[in-house]
Amino acid sequence: MDKEIERKIGENIRMLREERKITQDFLATKMQVMGCDITRSAVAKIEVGQRHLYPDEILLIKEILAVRFDEIFYGNSYKENKKR
Repeated sequence: MDKEIERKIGENIRMLREERKITQDFLATKMQVMGCDITRSAVAKIEVGQRHLYPDEILLIKEILAVRFDEIFYGNSYKENKKR
């Protein structure tokens, strides 16, 4: 995957997580409970684009944050385009 795309998706995840007032530790713990072997450190690396994001992780993040895929992949640009 392109590094710039990974960075942007990570940024979107961070923004969505922070909007919901969820910590990296809480997100990682919730993902672990749901069967994903991930650490807080891995979540931090995903958010800055230093670690690949696997499909099962995307599904869990989507469920935990209660967002749509568009919000994960496109972030605020999706919300802005939807308003038009």
